Amino acid sequence: MTGRIEARFAALQQQGRAAFVTFLMAGDPDLDTSLALIKALPQAGADIIEIGMPFTDPMADGPAIQAAALRALQSGTTLKKTLDLVRAFRAGDNVTPIVLMGYYNPIYIYGVDQFLIDAKEAGIDGLIVVDLPPEEDGELCLPAMRAGLNFIRLATPTTDDKRLPAVLANTSGFVYYVSITGITGSASADAKAVSSAVQRIKRHTPLPVCVGFGIRTTDAANEIARHADGAVVGSALVDVLRNSLDAEGRATATTVPAVIELATALAQGVHAAAK
Repeated sequence: MTGRIEARFAALQQQGRAAFVTFLMAGDPDLDTSLALIKALPQAGADIIEIGMPFTDPMADGPAIQAAALRALQSGTTLKKTLDLVRAFRAGDNVTPIVLMGYYNPIYIYGVDQFLIDAKEAGIDGLIVVDLPPEEDGELCLPAMRAGLNFIRLATPTTDDKRLPAVLANTSGFVYYVSITGITGSASADAKAVSSAVQRIKRHTPLPVCVGFGIRTTDAANEIARHADGAVVGSALVDVLRNSLDAEGRATATTVPAVIELATALAQGVHAAAK
């Protein structure tokens, strides 16, 4: 059976365009606002939604996403409540792919077997777990695949041709290419470098390649979408969310509209890039 991620990329390929992939932290700044945002993203043009699992030590993330995780934790967001959030989303949308992104620690504490059962039942399609290398595939990657979830791996500018086969061995759904070395939100993606990197990865795998890190504007999203199968935007959306909050870090009447306005503009940039 074809999963939602495969079905979405197949449909996009027929349309001749790249995917617009959004990232927001579950429970940022609170669970109700988080659900409202996630529900509004598909209509704004999001093809795939990545949802961050809040964690106290998100070492690959820059200040924006670290702060989002902290706000989410302070609002009482747990991994169980993150799955509940997806369940609530699925009540009205059974087609948009949902990918959980984060770190292994919360899943390990939850219990891998139970987490995979609950994630599948909640309507999760894939996992991106940034601190589990291929050498640890037995921990989560292989069980996730057996449970019918895609395990999406990161490739970076430092992932050479010798390392790539190991990175790609059990990857499914798509490959997430990190366009810059460093943390999220720290620099801008270079389209020329991205183009050659995507071509190099595609020599090793038939999977779609989505590019993230360093995409903040409509023009940048458009440029990346010309060279990749998808453009992933996280920090820019999280920054707009943060800037909409009141002095106590609570959501305001402008929070959802501000994030959705930027998402809509970015989606237009991605969708305008014919492939």
